[in-house]
Amino acid sequence: MDRLLLGVDAIAFLDKEGIRVLESSLARDENEAASMASRIGFPVALKISSPDVIHKTETGGIRVLLKSEQEVRQAFREVTTVFRSDSPEKKLEGVMVQKLGRGFELIVGARKDRQFGHVLMFGLGGIYAEAAKDVSFRLIPVTKRDAREMIEELQCYGMLKNPRSGTVDLPGIEDFLLQVSALIEKHEEIQEMDLNPVFASSSDIEVCDARIRIG
Repeated sequence: MDRLLLGVDAIAFLDKEGIRVLESSLARDENEAASMASRIGFPVALKISSPDVIHKTETGGIRVLLKSEQEVRQAFREVTTVFRSDSPEKKLEGVMVQKLGRGFELIVGARKDRQFGHVLMFGLGGIYAEAAKDVSFRLIPVTKRDAREMIEELQCYGMLKNPRSGTVDLPGIEDFLLQVSALIEKHEEIQEMDLNPVFASSSDIEVCDARIRIG
């Protein structure tokens, strides 16, 4: 039977496997959320945590750029009230408090193909992922050369390597792709994995959100 990891569960799995993720914690009430936000450091983002919701933006379940405990408490009340009102049949686990990501938004994914085995996907992420469809693919396991070519094949490669667009750690992205490839090799039971967005800056490559289907 398939098992789906979302939100904090998916982030915790990746963190345990050595994949860099944005610091995140699950809050059950507004005071806990405010305390976690202070520990993580402002600004932070809040996201509804529910096993029944994959795309949190569709439920109004995300708030970003929260800069104080007061803003966090208010945002917690807002997202939980809207969720309970609009989706009373869905389970609410709490609200994820997360460090705010910075940098280019990328997407990294993997699928298990019946004929070819696991395939790694890399491309432009965030809200533009589906519209832009700027992606590249390789069979797993990928080599360092594969990883470099996956980056260079993107239409947005010019932006990634242009200092005027903001410095991005390209060798770091290569290493990240190799890490994900190794993770999939280790866990062949993973049927699908979507890491989106992955924030890439000059110093960090960090996963913000993830969906992992294990079967």
